[in-house]
Amino acid sequence: MVSFVNRGGRMTVGQARAWERHWSTLGREVNALPPGPVDFTGWFGRPAPVLLEIGSGMGETTAQLAKAAPELNYVAVEVYPPGLAQLMMRAETMGIENLRLLRGDAVVLLEEHVEPGSLHAVRIFYPDPWPKKKHHKRRLVDREFVALLATRLAPGGRVHLATDWENYAEQMLDVLTAEPLLANVYAGEPGGWAPRPSWRPLTKFESRAEVEGRISRDLIFERR
Repeated sequence: MVSFVNRGGRMTVGQARAWERHWSTLGREVNALPPGPVDFTGWFGRPAPVLLEIGSGMGETTAQLAKAAPELNYVAVEVYPPGLAQLMMRAETMGIENLRLLRGDAVVLLEEHVEPGSLHAVRIFYPDPWPKKKHHKRRLVDREFVALLATRLAPGGRVHLATDWENYAEQMLDVLTAEPLLANVYAGEPGGWAPRPSWRPLTKFESRAEVEGRISRDLIFERR
C-alpha cells in the first residue's frame, strides 16, 4: 500500500530559493527519517496537538488553515517538491511558524514514524480520485488505509475528508463507516455527510468541480 504515484516537476527560481532557505528547518524526507516516531515536540520546539494534512498540493489551503490555528503543530505531507516549496514561500510571506513539512509516502509515515493514539486530527482534502474504474485500486482512502489511520488518532481525534467525485465519496463513507474505531460525527445528517465547514477555504479543485457540475462532499469521523 502506497499513498501516491511519484510526480516530477521543476521548481521556479522563487521556489528553489525558498527550498534553500527553509527546507533544512521546516522540512524532512520521510525515507530519511530515523527509525521510530518523529519527535514533533522537539521539531516544533513546543508541545501541542499535532494535526496531519495528507496531500497539501501547492499549499494555498494548507497555509491558510495553519495560519488560522496557531495552537496546533500543523504537519503537511506531500510528494511534489514544487508544491512544498510553494508552501514554504506562503509560510514565509504569511509569517506562519506552526508548520512543518514532510516529503514522501504518508502510509510509510503513519506506519513507521507516527505513534498510535498520537494525532489530534487528520485532513485529506481532494485526494487524487483516479476516476477510471481500472485505477480505483490506486485510491488512497481504502479499508486498509483507514484502519491504519484510525489507530494513529488519539481518542476523540478526528479525520476530515473532502472530495468532489461522487463514487469516491461513497467509497470513503463506506470504509469509514465500516471501521470499528471510528464514528461518524454527522451520522444524523442526510446521507451521513458533514456540512461544508465555513473555515475550509474554497480550493481550486472545488471551484472547478462546481463549474463542471460536481458536488463536493465532506466527511468527519471521530476516534472512539
